[in-house]
Amino acid sequence: MDLEKRPREGSEARVDPRERPAGPTARREPEAPEGCLAVAIRIPVRIIVLVLVVPVRMLWDALVVAGRFLNDTLFRPLGRALLWLGRAVFVWQFVGLWRYVVVPLGKALGWLGHVLVVVPLVWLYRYALTPVGHVIAWVARGVGAGAGRLARGLGAALGWVYAWLLTPVGHAVMWGLKGAGAGLAALGLGVWTAVAWLTKYLVVVPARRLHTWVLAPVGRAVAWCCKGLVWLLSMIVAGVGTTLYWIARVLFVLPALALWRWILTPAGRALAVVGREVWDALGHAWRVAGHISLAVGRMLGTLLRWIFVEPVRWMYRSVLTPVGHVVRDAVLRPAAEAVRSVRRVTRQALSAARESARQARADFRRMLLGEPRQPQPVDRREPSGREPRTLGSSTTALTKD
Repeated sequence: MDLEKRPREGSEARVDPRERPAGPTARREPEAPEGCLAVAIRIPVRIIVLVLVVPVRMLWDALVVAGRFLNDTLFRPLGRALLWLGRAVFVWQFVGLWRYVVVPLGKALGWLGHVLVVVPLVWLYRYALTPVGHVIAWVARGVGAGAGRLARGLGAALGWVYAWLLTPVGHAVMWGLKGAGAGLAALGLGVWTAVAWLTKYLVVVPARRLHTWVLAPVGRAVAWCCKGLVWLLSMIVAGVGTTLYWIARVLFVLPALALWRWILTPAGRALAVVGREVWDALGHAWRVAGHISLAVGRMLGTLLRWIFVEPVRWMYRSVLTPVGHVVRDAVLRPAAEAVRSVRRVTRQALSAARESARQARADFRRMLLGEPRQPQPVDRREPSGREPRTLGSSTTALTKD
């Protein structure tokens, strides 16, 4: 079976060069040979799946066509009608309320607020608070100038007291404190020297000898004993761990590895082959069912066209269209001409009536109020026609004085 799928030697050389792609071709990897299990279960599985999938695909295509028809003929017009109804019920009322109630009311309230609040506050600020503020500022400037002069006088007096009284007293106090500090420093240095000498020979030297000759040897011996104990415990733990490792490996790991390698892996590969073939069969059956459903749909469409559409089209072309032309030429066009002529006559009569009413109103106004005053022409001293300018003299441009 695998030999039938392999191309014969030299078959690539006999391929028509026009069928080769124009661009650079990537070298295809050789397909892995299929096992006998996959080849054995492929055709039965595809047949069974095709028989099961064809009704489902035809039902799916029928539902799709019905959904598109309902969407185009029912749901979309219904949605547009509901949208228009919702806009008419909810949106237009609020828009009219905002445009014809809220906005004029807001403008009226704004005008009232401006007249009743802003204008009085501006008048109060301009003609009451501003003069009072200027008076307060003038008084504050006077008080500030007096306080400044008083502060400058007090500052001068305090400066004299600091320079001629407090400074000498402070210098004397500082000289006394410096002498007392020097004496206390000398006394403290002597006491610190004595305490340091006593601490060195009574505490530090004995402690150093105790650490060198007693504590250090004892600590080394204790550390050597601890190292030996730790080594012994580590050897015991390593032995116990190795023993437990081999026991767990023999009792659990090797059986689990054998179960995975010799039972689960072959079973998984067989199930993977079966699942892949079933999936491929489903895809192939779905595509074939699509072609079958398309052919059935086209056949049903052709039958519906022959049974319903073509007779209706023949009736429209052969019967209704000539009858409609006759009705249009014999009835509708003369009626339209008569309506247009009546409309034209009515329009002319209305125009004449309006002109008569306008003339009657003008005659009545002239009878009551008299003729309207005609505007008098203004003499702009401009030449009429093509006469040249003369600047008011009796001469022309050619006969000057």
